[in-house]
Amino acid sequence: MTYLWLNVVFLAAVFVFWAVAMAVHGRRARRRIASGEVTTTPRPRRRLAALFLTLAVLLVLTAIFDNVIVGLGIVGYDEAKILGVLVGVAPLEDFAYTVAAVFALPALWMLLPARAQR
Repeated sequence: MTYLWLNVVFLAAVFVFWAVAMAVHGRRARRRIASGEVTTTPRPRRRLAALFLTLAVLLVLTAIFDNVIVGLGIVGYDEAKILGVLVGVAPLEDFAYTVAAVFALPALWMLLPARAQR
């Protein structure tokens, strides 16, 4: 199995999880607004802007530190299993984990109950 296919499967699972979390969170928010528990509406555009800003910052940091660890030989990749597209000396596939974390962690936070509800 190549790193590309591993990433495709992994990212597909993360994006499904993220979509489910967004749907559940939206339903919970509408229910809380209808009951009068809260008066503000969710701002999905603002949330997406924050998500993509976070993604941009973390991708830059990933590029820097992946190049260091790959360049120093701490981590290596089988050239037969990568696409061959490199960012510096780091393979493009290595950035999938950053993308997955940026989508999966907020999704998890949206599904967990708030502290007041525990």
